[in-house]
Amino acid sequence: MHGRPRKAPKPEDEAASSAKAQKLRALQTQFFTFHHNKIYTKEAVELSAKLLEINPESYTAWNYRKLAVEHYLNLPDCNPDSIKSVLDDELRVVENALRQNFKSYGAWHHRKWVLSKGHSSIDNELRLLDKFQKADSRNFHAWNYRRYVAESMKRSEQDELKYAEDMIYTNFSNYSAWHNRSVLLSALFEKKAGGFLLKEKVLPEEYEFIHQAIFTDPDDQSGWFYHLWLLDQTVTTDSPLLASSWPGHGSDVLLVGDRCYNGSAFSPFSALHSDSGSFPIVLYFNQPVGGVNSSTVTVECGFNKNEDLFWKPLSASNSQTARVWVAHLKVPSSDLHSTVEVSVGHSKGIISTRGFVYSHPSMFSFKVHVQPMERDSSQVSVAENISLREENFKVYGTQSEESIIDSFDQLIIKNGHETTASNWRFEALAKEIECFRELLSLVDCKIGKLTLARLLKAYDAMSYPFANKLVHSEEVLELYSDLMKLDPTHYQFYKDEHSIVLLQKYKVSASSAICDPICLRLNNLSLSRMGAFEKLLWVQMLDLSHNELQSIEGLEAMQLLSCLSLRNNKLRSLTALEPLRKLKSLRILDISYNQIGDQSIDTTRYVCSSPLSHSVGSELNRDETVTSDVALINNWEAFFIFKDFNLNQLDIVGNTIADEKFKSVLVKIMPKLKQLDGKLLD
Repeated sequence: MHGRPRKAPKPEDEAASSAKAQKLRALQTQFFTFHHNKIYTKEAVELSAKLLEINPESYTAWNYRKLAVEHYLNLPDCNPDSIKSVLDDELRVVENALRQNFKSYGAWHHRKWVLSKGHSSIDNELRLLDKFQKADSRNFHAWNYRRYVAESMKRSEQDELKYAEDMIYTNFSNYSAWHNRSVLLSALFEKKAGGFLLKEKVLPEEYEFIHQAIFTDPDDQSGWFYHLWLLDQTVTTDSPLLASSWPGHGSDVLLVGDRCYNGSAFSPFSALHSDSGSFPIVLYFNQPVGGVNSSTVTVECGFNKNEDLFWKPLSASNSQTARVWVAHLKVPSSDLHSTVEVSVGHSKGIISTRGFVYSHPSMFSFKVHVQPMERDSSQVSVAENISLREENFKVYGTQSEESIIDSFDQLIIKNGHETTASNWRFEALAKEIECFRELLSLVDCKIGKLTLARLLKAYDAMSYPFANKLVHSEEVLELYSDLMKLDPTHYQFYKDEHSIVLLQKYKVSASSAICDPICLRLNNLSLSRMGAFEKLLWVQMLDLSHNELQSIEGLEAMQLLSCLSLRNNKLRSLTALEPLRKLKSLRILDISYNQIGDQSIDTTRYVCSSPLSHSVGSELNRDETVTSDVALINNWEAFFIFKDFNLNQLDIVGNTIADEKFKSVLVKIMPKLKQLDGKLLD
């Protein structure tokens, strides 16, 4: 068992182990001879049974027995009685193997395979499971197999729910029973069966049920995991929703060409600058969705056909599902004033990763103004004027001010349907908050603090459309601060959650017209993770310097970013910059004084996602010749990260990788670069 010290083996134990190993090797040698020569005699099959009794984890032996069974079933003289005899022998072999190790994957899978043949009685299976679950009631293999048997017997979910409940009353620390209960309830909710049509009738009773376990032993984790599942069922809407968009509904977009004239009243950030005469339309959903295209999203305007728009998911992976989707709308210079209407989901096809259809059609509209400008010879381009000057930023705290307009209030989508939770959700969360505050007044429980923080965040998220601020943010921040001290093993997780809550408190200076400066400074806040991107879609200039960011995943949603400072953070490798490849408007980037080059692989990107999502270079055609330049070949990661950048200015000084050789590589990769580490390039 875990945590128990190893004992030195006795001489007689070592002798027995050696004899067992010798016998196993002899059996394996003979078995592989039979297997390779496709010998399925009675002697050969019995030998495989002996091997599996000693070592139930021999997958090759289980596969051999499948081949042997198929061999016998295909014999000309095979009849129903002989088929039943062969399959009964297989069930017997599996049972003997499970007595040696009832957590053997191979044995349980083989038993399912035998039953799938349809010639064996399934009535005995529940009796067999009772034996194994009495020996170990938390054996998840047995619980998985029980779900298979119950489905095969067409046993109702209600009967299985009662069985799980009985097992929980026998031992409330039975995590597998709690998990099985969540699986059964999920199926009943999906089917809307019987009394499970409405969650508001079932979930409050489940909260009362789980309280018995949690308050009996707050240190036992089984009940807490089930409570987390209940919380997810309470706050998660099945159907995906459009949370925000850019441009916002009713806003004005001033599109300025690539030239300006002397004495212009427009500052570098007084309008949306576009060399190409196009601008992005960004859709931000509350959960990852697929199926966003010209059929499901209609853009009506006088200067562009809806069919010409290509919607692209903005995701760190190569998946065709994402929270954020973008399309670029091209505006002809001759069309100076136009209205654009965007309709989302009026045709079915947008589906969440959980399989739910987008069922609340949304619509927003905005106006586009094109401002053609002449350029004075004494002026430089707009892009060249962009900088991180102090006067470009307006820093605001969390206090309400009349001059401050929360950006989310303008970006939020008014769908016309119920955007807030129904009363039972508020009541359930309010009751749970009161309950866990009471628990924490009695016992100092780490997981209790974490659960209370989650409850408070969920409550605020539900009531946010009616609130000017996150009511419980200070309490949540205090809880995460306490957890960082109480549980240093999970310090980084609490730190990340603390950062996200802190970001929710900040407001962005903005007016009803998008053409006003949108600059945001979030430096020196000890942020370790970014969030609240649905509120920041229209920020053009962002200062995240002097924080503790190791990852910037999610930043790809901010399609208007022209200027970004990540100076003095903890980015460790070039792959951490991958989200920036999707920011086509980015012109100035400061990544100086990070830790890039300290390690070649950015392991932080795999904390919450699979390594298979790593997409650096994955879009390259296999037959495509990248370059013959040896320097670029030896810096292929830098090539794939920076090749799509359109930067005018880059600061990379202070990183391990930033030697003169690497800088020369960057200049080759980005020929449009005009300034590197503060020095003008020729």
